[in-house]
Amino acid sequence: MDERIFALKGTILHTPTPQAFEIRDGGYVVCRGQTVEGVYDALPETLSAIPVYDYTGKLIIPGMADIHQHAPQYGFRGLGMAMSPQSVWSSWFEQYSLPEERQYADLAYAERAYERFTEDLLRTATTRTCTFATIHRAATELLMEKLAAKGFVSYVGKLNMDRNSIEGLSETTEESLAETALWLERTHDRYEFVKPMITPRYTPSCTRECMAGLQSLIRRFRVPTQSHLSEGLDEIEWVKSLEPDAGCYGETYDRYDMLGTLVPSVQAHCVFPTEEEFALMRRRALLWVAHCPQSNFHTTGYAAPVRRYLDAGIHVGLGSDMAAGSTLNLFRAVTDAVNASRIYWHTAERKGDPFAKRTYLSFEESFYLATKGGGSLWGKAGSFEPGFWFDAVVIDDSALSDLNPRTPRQRIERAAFLSDERHVAAKFINGRKVL
Repeated sequence: MDERIFALKGTILHTPTPQAFEIRDGGYVVCRGQTVEGVYDALPETLSAIPVYDYTGKLIIPGMADIHQHAPQYGFRGLGMAMSPQSVWSSWFEQYSLPEERQYADLAYAERAYERFTEDLLRTATTRTCTFATIHRAATELLMEKLAAKGFVSYVGKLNMDRNSIEGLSETTEESLAETALWLERTHDRYEFVKPMITPRYTPSCTRECMAGLQSLIRRFRVPTQSHLSEGLDEIEWVKSLEPDAGCYGETYDRYDMLGTLVPSVQAHCVFPTEEEFALMRRRALLWVAHCPQSNFHTTGYAAPVRRYLDAGIHVGLGSDMAAGSTLNLFRAVTDAVNASRIYWHTAERKGDPFAKRTYLSFEESFYLATKGGGSLWGKAGSFEPGFWFDAVVIDDSALSDLNPRTPRQRIERAAFLSDERHVAAKFINGRKVL
């Protein structure tokens, strides 16, 4: 008997398409090696003797992909979201983010902080991540080590910042590129499932010389990239002042192969695209938008045009954006994405028509973004279709139940709105039980 073959039994739900859940109540999802063999109402006779994890009465869903998070910001989650309305764009960074990140020069501090972050992340429904670290190479390597040890599939970025930072959290251009090259050499094949991702913090933090140097590293190592794009109107104006010859914010990445030309690129937020930027994004087949609805509410008070991106064929996944978002629970991003889409539709598309067609995201579509949508960055991930990576999360929603019978669709909706890490009963990543 192949010890790598096993099944999970329970109420199985996934979204192979954005339009609807496929549900097997009391069914089996089978793992062979690291991938999904299939989903069955009953095990075929050829599989009848395989080990079965019996989660009868519990919900079994694909693992979720958090494609935008800041690991070093976890310590001050829940802070800074109630700053004065008169605060400028940089206030949150100057008071919270940058001083916190500066402390990761101390490996002892990084050890304690990243252990807590990865341990808490393990107890969520997240199985795959795109994670920002800091400018510090050693601490970034430590974060990668911890994510790998806990079984995650992750891209991790050592930040580049050779301008517009604070004392103790800045690099010269030469230092930034040399440390990034060394980091890539040390980590590009160190782990099977935790990989480096080139990560200029955003255009205002990197000179043209730095971006050109990173472009050379992209071409040398062929690793993906991540950054932030068009998050706030004041940020966009800042980019215009720094890069006046760029036709749009996105062009400041595109000219350096960081918008989905040679390698995959994840750009967070994308709340305020111009028409020129939208057209550019549409042409980039390897671009993923990391939609971070809670963070967008906190920082800009507005919602990204997610429906427009989806209709244009642009890849979209969800991000927690810890700590501009206040929780690692990606179910919160699922429900916030639905509400953000409603707000965008009402303010930007309804145009006062009481009978306008409702084009905001459904719950099914938002769940798809958290699973298969973001998971597509890794190819076949985020679904229980045959051949997909076997990432599965077991949700015990018994404490959320009421006195009436509920359908599996109703139960997963309620779990999305009410559950947290206390309700995650088990987790599997690439066929390995990690929780």
